Amino acid sequence: MPSIQPRLAVLSAAAAMSSAAVAACSFAAVAPPESNGRYLLQLTPDQDFTPSDGRPMDVPAWRINAAIASQVISRFNPAQPPVIDYEHQTLHKETNGQPAPAAGWIHGLRWIEGRGLFAEAELTQRAKDVIASGEYRYFSPVFLYAPDTGEVLKVTMGALTNNPAVHGMQALNAMQAAASAQFSPTATAPNEDAMNLLQLLLASLGLPSTTDEKGAMAALTAVGSIKDLQAKAAAGEAATQVATAACTALSLPADAKAETVTAALTAAVAKPDLAKFVPVETVTAMQEQLAALTAKQLDADIDAAVKPALEDGRLLAAQEPWARDLGKSNMAALTAFLDKAPKIAALSSTQTQGQPPAQTAKGDAQLSASELAVCTALGMSPEQYKAGAA
Repeated sequence: MPSIQPRLAVLSAAAAMSSAAVAACSFAAVAPPESNGRYLLQLTPDQDFTPSDGRPMDVPAWRINAAIASQVISRFNPAQPPVIDYEHQTLHKETNGQPAPAAGWIHGLRWIEGRGLFAEAELTQRAKDVIASGEYRYFSPVFLYAPDTGEVLKVTMGALTNNPAVHGMQALNAMQAAASAQFSPTATAPNEDAMNLLQLLLASLGLPSTTDEKGAMAALTAVGSIKDLQAKAAAGEAATQVATAACTALSLPADAKAETVTAALTAAVAKPDLAKFVPVETVTAMQEQLAALTAKQLDADIDAAVKPALEDGRLLAAQEPWARDLGKSNMAALTAFLDKAPKIAALSSTQTQGQPPAQTAKGDAQLSASELAVCTALGMSPEQYKAGAA
């Protein structure tokens, strides 16, 4: 991850804010619910992209590809699913005082080659109803990106919106089953699929391509019967081999009767050789102790990395929870980030570790509405934002 502080991109024209290089563009595609009841919402295309509303950009384009998406997916924390709301009200509630009800939650990310990055989302019944009725047509993700390269870094939240800023993307349609064929990256026409499958089947059976469906089914039935006989023969041979091996291990003659083998096995199990076998309880206790020691060592390693970074300004106090979560999932990534992060002398020289004294309500008013929205998206207080900006 780049050492430069990441920027926030809000992919909806209605939520555009200029003071923190907040980008705005929205697009979406939703497939019918999968077996777990979740929907697939398109977050980005499968290549570098820019908004189409002409806003100024601090990077040539936002960058995304399979490799970058893999890093974004690795940073996703399913234990804290990002919220999906309506019109990015979560970002605006500090300024307009209105509630920000959830439309759903993002439980996972998925890269689909040729289509882009998708969110595995749980939608509320209200959200599904407004999509089905056409009240909302687009989905707008919010993500962090590197200001020096434009690479997408992390998906932080999303919203249903009607103000798209990236054209050519599919509209929301969670209710139409036909969308599944449009969503599938390898989907073809049903008739074409059936013909391709029949030709592959005939080829695998060694039948001519002109064989009709009835002939193919007869051949399949014959193959099934042969396979069944082969399986039974193999099972009988395997049983004989097992019986012979058991007799040899128990020092019994190869023609020993079943009851003799059973008695010998029972005696061996009742009195196992403690020099060769370890009780299950002992192994379980050892595994639990090893897991506890591993977790304790990881916590110690994270403390050893995070605390000095807080002291010398490589991390802000607001970044500590994120840094600790990253360390638990990928300690190497946290170490690499801290190795590249610059030390901020102004923070290391203060007693408050980069956090200024609490401000009054009047001091909070020094931030603009856009800056307050960025604070909300990043989980920072106004004081922490101003300390970081300084």
